[in-house]
Amino acid sequence: MSGFREELRRLGWREGDNLIVHYRSTGGDFARVKPLAKEIVALKPDVIMSRTTPASAALLEETRSIPIVFVAVSDPVGDKIVSSLARPRGNVTGFINVEDSLGGKYLELLKEVAPSLAHVGVIFNPKTAPGGGKYHLPLVEKAGAAMGIRVTATPVHDADQTERAINALASQAHSGLVVIPDAANVANRKRIIAAVARHRLPAIYPIPAFIDDGGLMSYGTNIADLYRRSAGYIDRILRGAKPADLPVQAPEKFDLTINTKTAKALGIAIPRSLLLRADRIIE
Repeated sequence: MSGFREELRRLGWREGDNLIVHYRSTGGDFARVKPLAKEIVALKPDVIMSRTTPASAALLEETRSIPIVFVAVSDPVGDKIVSSLARPRGNVTGFINVEDSLGGKYLELLKEVAPSLAHVGVIFNPKTAPGGGKYHLPLVEKAGAAMGIRVTATPVHDADQTERAINALASQAHSGLVVIPDAANVANRKRIIAAVARHRLPAIYPIPAFIDDGGLMSYGTNIADLYRRSAGYIDRILRGAKPADLPVQAPEKFDLTINTKTAKALGIAIPRSLLLRADRIIE
């Protein structure tokens, strides 16, 4: 959010001066998404910014007139948030956080730190994952088929199921874990990281927040960059542009974050070539 606010200031918008911003967060409690969407729309703002697919979908249920700019939505067409990326139509546009090569990068990076990798589990919550998990999963499965790695879809509905799924995955030799972008996975990240650590399982995560909390490595869209870019769309809408005329934009920056302390605890040797490619290393 700091990058978002900084870019707004650069564009001439200052909170408390010519701009009022109302912030709301579910705090990881997805039961609050719909009530908060109603609350935000009731404020009758000039524009709304949302993060994640569930939040954006909930807002669209409440308004088809107030402009909405989303960030970190993976499949806005498949989830019926926009009609198309080039011509979003309606009152919503924004910035997606996935591109087709992502599934391959997850497996390539895991294979670099665990050369004997033969089986990967992919965990997601069907209620909160884009397309119920059907968007990211094929990207990983396609890459797995090309690399000779078996991929198992592991849908989970709460933190307890997530932990049991990781326990089952760890019982199979030469296994690893892919945690796809999913609001529920983010909310449950500490339980996921703890279960992975108990089994010394190689795992890759979608955002650096997992690595800050002790995960091994993450690769994915630079979310801060999406926030900064979204400020440009907010500016244009406040100056009269229509969301329907602003195409949905793809990510431009991807970050690799590695936690070498966690690698040592897991007994994993991170190749020097991988460390040199990292955008950020936590020691």
